Amino acid sequence: MMGRMATHGDQGDGNFRVIAGRYRLEDRIGRGGMGVVWRATDQLLGRRVAVKEFPFDETDSGSLSPADLRRRRERTLREARAVARLRHPHIIVVHDVVEHAERPYIVMELIEGGSLADRISAYGPVDAAEAARIGADLLSALRTAHAAGVLHRDIKPANVLIDNATGRVVLTDFGIAQVAGASTLTETGTFVGSPEYTAPERMSGAGTGPASDLWSVGALLCTAVSGESPFRRDSLGGILHAVVFDEIRPPPEAVLLLPVVRGLLERDPLRRLDADRAEWLLRDFLATGRSPGPAPVPSVWRSPRGVLVSGVLIAAVAVTGVSAVALLVNGEGGGNVPAPSPSPSSSSSSSSSSSGAGAGSSVSPSGTPSPSLSFRTSINGR
Repeated sequence: MMGRMATHGDQGDGNFRVIAGRYRLEDRIGRGGMGVVWRATDQLLGRRVAVKEFPFDETDSGSLSPADLRRRRERTLREARAVARLRHPHIIVVHDVVEHAERPYIVMELIEGGSLADRISAYGPVDAAEAARIGADLLSALRTAHAAGVLHRDIKPANVLIDNATGRVVLTDFGIAQVAGASTLTETGTFVGSPEYTAPERMSGAGTGPASDLWSVGALLCTAVSGESPFRRDSLGGILHAVVFDEIRPPPEAVLLLPVVRGLLERDPLRRLDADRAEWLLRDFLATGRSPGPAPVPSVWRSPRGVLVSGVLIAAVAVTGVSAVALLVNGEGGGNVPAPSPSPSSSSSSSSSSSGAGAGSSVSPSGTPSPSLSFRTSINGR
């Protein structure tokens, strides 16, 4: 059975832990629902790294059998190895996967800089050009991940790192990624993610695909320029209703990016703007300074039955959890943004790799915990 998470001085070198006889854990630099990230030193190669630890605490130990814990550890390692195959300047580099005291660790490059959430919290929203740069780099990274069969499933400002020295944008925390052909860490009957950035098809239990990650980028762009997700509400039920049913109103600050934002926040995943076209539009805006053109205004269809059903289901969420979410009606409230026509995609922007940084922050852009879901246990801030 897994013991408690070790802290400074539990074992190893002076005040630090050394795992796998090589990696010295020094300072905790991030924590999320899927683990803790440490600033560390690779003593063999003499370089700074980030090490992500997957804790199995007393709560897990009490609810899962030794066999379940073993399977969870194996799934974690299998997903980490799959993500380690990805090679892209805007995807975190995984150096190693090790196991120490029956606990898995992922060794990654260290990005010396905080997350986009940290930046917004400290300095406020970014301008349209900076948001476009960040969005284009993320879309380029996602095209590579999706081509390799990897869905991120938790794109949000806390999982986007920005290098202090170079401005390099890095997508990190593939902790709940779905990998084609591999079992996932999350088990049947559970949902883990950040509701304000989760696509409606995932909320409704209709499954997920590459288009679900693109919806999250649309929500992230709105947050980047305004400081708050367009789906931020006072309650989980309010967030679910906003994602699945409410009229989508991008913030005024997103006016220059409206064609991209509206296209990505199309409720019907088959009509959603694809990554190639979205990236091309953002890079064209960066090159010319002109908005990609007039944005079509989607009409929101809401039948009386849909409104009634939504009210009943949202009210039931607090009582029945995942059952209510799984029953959310499919496709209600979709917009009418025309399907994008194919267009050339630009290559990803070149940026130098550097040693640097953090892990996903547990603080939302507004400085308060952003709700994440795990219907198997509880609603947790991440």
